[in-house]
Order: sequence, then C-alpha cells, then structure tokens
Amino acid sequence: MDVLAFVPQFGGFLYTIASFVIALSVIVAVHEYGHYIVGRWSGIHAEVFSLGFGPVLWSRVDKHGTRWQVAALPFGGYVKFLGDADAASGKDAGAMQAAADDPAALRRTMHGAPLWARTATVAAGPVFNFVMSAIIFTAVAMSQGIMRDPLTIGALAPLPGVESGLQQGDELITAGGIAVPSYTDPDAWEAFREALPQEQPLEYQVRRDGRDISVNGPYLYPPYVRGVVPRSAAADAGLQPEDVILAMNGAPVVSFDQLKTHVEAADGKVLVLDVWRDGEQVEMALAPRRTDEPQPDGGFATRWRIGIIGGLAFEPATVPAGFGASLAAGTYQVWAVVETSLSGLKHMITGAISTCNLSGPIGIAETSGAMASQGAESFIRFIAVLSTAVGLLNLFPVPALDGGHLMFYAYEAVSGRPPSDRAVRVLMSLGIAIVLSLMVFALGNDLFC
Repeated sequence: MDVLAFVPQFGGFLYTIASFVIALSVIVAVHEYGHYIVGRWSGIHAEVFSLGFGPVLWSRVDKHGTRWQVAALPFGGYVKFLGDADAASGKDAGAMQAAADDPAALRRTMHGAPLWARTATVAAGPVFNFVMSAIIFTAVAMSQGIMRDPLTIGALAPLPGVESGLQQGDELITAGGIAVPSYTDPDAWEAFREALPQEQPLEYQVRRDGRDISVNGPYLYPPYVRGVVPRSAAADAGLQPEDVILAMNGAPVVSFDQLKTHVEAADGKVLVLDVWRDGEQVEMALAPRRTDEPQPDGGFATRWRIGIIGGLAFEPATVPAGFGASLAAGTYQVWAVVETSLSGLKHMITGAISTCNLSGPIGIAETSGAMASQGAESFIRFIAVLSTAVGLLNLFPVPALDGGHLMFYAYEAVSGRPPSDRAVRVLMSLGIAIVLSLMVFALGNDLFC
C-alpha cells in the first residue's frame, strides 16, 4: 500500500474541516455574543460564555463575573445565564428558589427578569447573525464597486483561439450589430443577450480614446468557467475557474448557452468535455445532475446542470459604490437568502422539490472547504449566507431553539403568566427530539443523496 497516495486526500480533508470550524465558530460567536451583550445590557447576568462543548481547553473570568471559555468540540456554543440549568436555558429550580427572596438577585436571573428583557436577550442572537451578514454583504459591495455605465471592459478573460481586438477601457457600443443596452436594465439586457448571433469572432463597435472603432473579439458570453458550484458534477470531475470548455461530445461550443443546451439535451447521460486549461487541452467526463433552481417568482424549476458559473468575456470596469447603495444591496441579499430558504423549505414540505436540497454537517463542511479554496472573498460571502441561514433556523418556533423561547414569551404576553414548568419541560424534550431528527435526516442526505 502506498501511504503517500493518501496525503493529498488527508490534507484536503483537514482543509475542509478547518474551513468548516472557522466558519461555524465565527457564526456561533456572533450569535452567542448577541445573547450575551443584550442580556448584560438588560440586567441579566451571564455565568458562562462558551465557544464549543465538552472539556474546557481555556477559560478566564472577566470583571463582570462571566467565565469565557473555549471547549474541545468546536461545533457550537452557548451562553449560560444565571438561573439556567443547561445550555438550552432550562430553568434551574434550585438557583431560582435561592434567589426568590431577594428581588435584586431574582432580577439578575434569566427566568426572573422582566418579559421585555428576556425577549430582547433571546431575539438578539438571530438578529446579530442577520446584522453580521448585512455588514459582510455591504462590505463586499463597496469593495467590488458598481459597473460603469456604459459597459466598459476591465480585465479580459484568457480565451484560446480568438484574436481579440478588445482592450481594457473600451466602452461597448454594439455587439454583433446590436446596440448594447445598460447593464442595469435586466429586461433590456436579457433581450439583447438572446438576440446576439452565436458566432466566433463577434464584431464589436467600441469607443476608445474618444473614437468609435470596430474590432473583432470573443463571443460576449463564452464557455468560460468563472466559478464552480461546490458538491456539483463539475466539482467532482475537477473543473476549475478559468477553464474554457471547447467542445461537448466532440461538438464545438461557442457560447455558454450552447453548453446549457448540450447539458439539458443529455438528460443525465455522461458528457465528454474538451477543456482548455493553462494553454493545454484536457478531456473530462461527467454526468449532469438534476438541480432545483430558485425562480424570480419565488418558485423552483428542476433542470439538468453540471454546476458551473459563466459570465462575460471580461471583467466589467467598476466605479466606487456609495455606502447607501452598498447597504441597500447588502440588506437585500440577506432578505433574498431568507426568502429563498423559506421558499425552498415550503417546496420540500409539499414535495415540489427534492428533500436532498437540505444539507447536513458533511455537506456544509464540504461547501466550506470548496468556498475557502476559491478565495477569501468567496469564503467570507459563504459565511454571510450561512450566518443568515443559522439566524433564520433559530427563529423557527421549535422549543429548544430561540424561536421556541420567543413562542413561550408570546404566550406569557397574551395570557399574563408563563407556561407551567412541566409544560415547558415536555415541550423542550419534544423540541430537542425534533432538532435531533432533523439533524439525522440532513446527515442522511449528505451520505445518500
């Protein structure tokens, strides 16, 4: 047995685990810090802030009397407030009884604090997840800028077999004899894209140094791989960003739309790809997979896909984005993740799409490693998406989750009294069972879908 043959796979496994732990730790730390800081502001004492579970590796007690600790199992975390029996914030009957005769001490417990303080403390965790996601998306938008209008060429993609006369800084006037509309008008742009003649080379009219000239260049949407979807057929086959697909099953392809046509026509059968990479041509084989894609109307459409992301034949030139526009874009992206997640859950429950769309820890870990391998920006954006998903999941009205506690508080606000301890214990046990069942189901998806 060649032990060295396992080194690359083992290294990749460690990289995936490390990426997953980093992403999860950041998200959990922000979530739990939301609980902690709002609880402190609300007058509720936090006894323990733990990043991870199990044996404690490091700890210290701050001036407020809170023990901050890092535990050996870095797959979660918790804040234990005064009066809590456990990390799920069950009531410690002994501690509550000891504080019952001292109003000041009772006020510092989680279960003796006013309703508004408990509600704010519990809701703060998911809210902090959403805020962190919005901050990340806003920062990314500001760093990327917005496309110049008219559409202007930035960096040209490395494409083989085409003598391109396009240059950085050219402003596009026409492509294939069709006027180039504003990229910010999606309807006009889609009509322009559909009308483009699929030919190579394509004739462009550009404005360069104040003069309008005609030059030849590559098709505007070439079969160029700008990104690879994690856990897809393309990722498993070894396709990489900046690959160019020259042919499928021996048939030359000029445009990304031709790729989609070949993939959908294959109906899941194996495709042989001729791929250009770093000046060399390689051959790969892969089978398209059915994918449920979110649609603008909120529904889903099932299509055959191989899992690559295309784009223009160049990086569009950008101008700096203002804070207001970036914040609006960042907030919208958070809402888009929430909306798509809820729509996907609804369609899975009704059977409209496959439950295989629900990923478990293995799937999330694999995606973490794949996004980290694509660069810091991709990994940070993935953390923002996952943070939004974690915040949303915690708001579900399931006992043991934050949403379950908020449900108890809503009952208390309406009825004027909290639910009985016995009812809470029963419902919490039921909630834990639901959460564990969901985790097992998601893990099964990771292994068998």
